[in-house]
Amino acid sequence: MKIQSVTPELSLKRSVDSGTDEQRAAVQKIIQAVRSDGDAALFTYTKLFDQAELDSMRVTQAEIEEAYSEFPEHITQVIKEAAENIFTFHQKQLRETWTYTDQNGTMLGQKMTPLDSAGVYVPGGTAAYPSSVLMNVLPAKVAGVKRIVMVSPPGPDGRLPAGVLVAADIAGVEEIYKVGGAQAIAALAYGTETIRPVDKITGPGNIYVALAKREVFGDVDIDMIAGPSEIAVLADESARPVEIAADLLSQAEHDTRASSVLVTPSQRLAEETAAEVERQLAGLPREAIARKAIEHYGAIYVTRDIQEAIDVVNQLAPEHLEVMTENAMNVVERIRHAGAIFIGRFSSEPIGDYFAGPNHVLPTNGTARFSSPLNVDDFMKKSSLIMYSEQAFNENVDKIAAFARLEGLEAHARAVEARKIK
Repeated sequence: MKIQSVTPELSLKRSVDSGTDEQRAAVQKIIQAVRSDGDAALFTYTKLFDQAELDSMRVTQAEIEEAYSEFPEHITQVIKEAAENIFTFHQKQLRETWTYTDQNGTMLGQKMTPLDSAGVYVPGGTAAYPSSVLMNVLPAKVAGVKRIVMVSPPGPDGRLPAGVLVAADIAGVEEIYKVGGAQAIAALAYGTETIRPVDKITGPGNIYVALAKREVFGDVDIDMIAGPSEIAVLADESARPVEIAADLLSQAEHDTRASSVLVTPSQRLAEETAAEVERQLAGLPREAIARKAIEHYGAIYVTRDIQEAIDVVNQLAPEHLEVMTENAMNVVERIRHAGAIFIGRFSSEPIGDYFAGPNHVLPTNGTARFSSPLNVDDFMKKSSLIMYSEQAFNENVDKIAAFARLEGLEAHARAVEARKIK
């Protein structure tokens, strides 16, 4: 990894893929076909892109039972425990409707209402992601969403991975469809003969899925347009290079475009970590992917002191941040921009990916400056409550009418004045 000093124009090397003109045109064509032809388009694209010829898209109870029989029982228990942790954490985020009443009898408040429905996209292809199922479904469950629909691309055998089905069943998903890509996003947004539309779509996917989510946003809500994974480690002399290197590589193996960064005031730690990354790369099963990510999007920044290191992290606004310093909580108090913060040497990033409870769907590409992890609020709506008493109305009617006329809206003014006692 390249070791460098901090510069005023420092920015995290990120791979931002907004798609090509050809990709955007392809996605628009797919969406239009699904809107026009419904299920027929889904079957056509599933055969074309996934090499799977299906008679039915909906996963049956028999398929779920078969998945349990194929899946290692001890891993099923791990998924159940992880689900409990995730559910418990998100329960603490749940907000209730609230109101207050002024002395003049005015009642104001906010009504919390869960969305009617949500769609969850789970990637397929070369890997299965049961953790994505839990992280997207369980906050919606806690929020009280009644209808949760999961879509995922099938393999050429027309099946979904056993782990994905087991996780979906544990999370309580009752509608699961074997369809992926931009066509799945279109089906969730606009509906087909088989799949009824939803109000919000969450979950990661490839560039075609990301572009499709961007296209349908406004007709439905979406969680975010996620970029490649990112990790920044903020460390001082007390940290251990072998552990830092392992954590940097835990993200680098995700994707050739993943970003792994160490920020430290210690030249010694920087040099030893760089050597350790090279040593550990050599034995990694996904070495080719991780090495390319480290070479193109990895960096070690050496700062003058710990405060400058904190400033650098806030400038980077990383998806994942590990704080491995003395007095770590004191450092954390000064962190303003990070998707998730892992504190201390025993809080390695994968703990958050799979098991601890906080959501692993996090803001990327610097969007931690203004956005948050997926949470229960993402699956709820807020409605304002306004109930004026007669006393409050009489005290304020002339003020409101004057404000309306200031903006040239006479009918607004008359609407309140129509209630004045003559």
